[in-house]
Amino acid sequence: MAELPLAAVARLAKKNGAERVGSDATLALVAKAEDYLACLVKESNKLAIHAGRKTIKEEDVELAARSV
Repeated sequence: MAELPLAAVARLAKKNGAERVGSDATLALVAKAEDYLACLVKESNKLAIHAGRKTIKEEDVELAARSV
């Protein structure tokens, strides 16, 4: 699985109020974010297939986000 950039995740944490972010915390955030995104994509894909499409649309992601 492709990893999210560590610097980008640390930057997001800082933009959301974290004064400092340790490297271990950044790695944990990346792992959790990747797990969440994987579940979100799987659920979005199920919704797209159910709608008779191969393409995931914004509406699929929005609906999937409610259940994940």
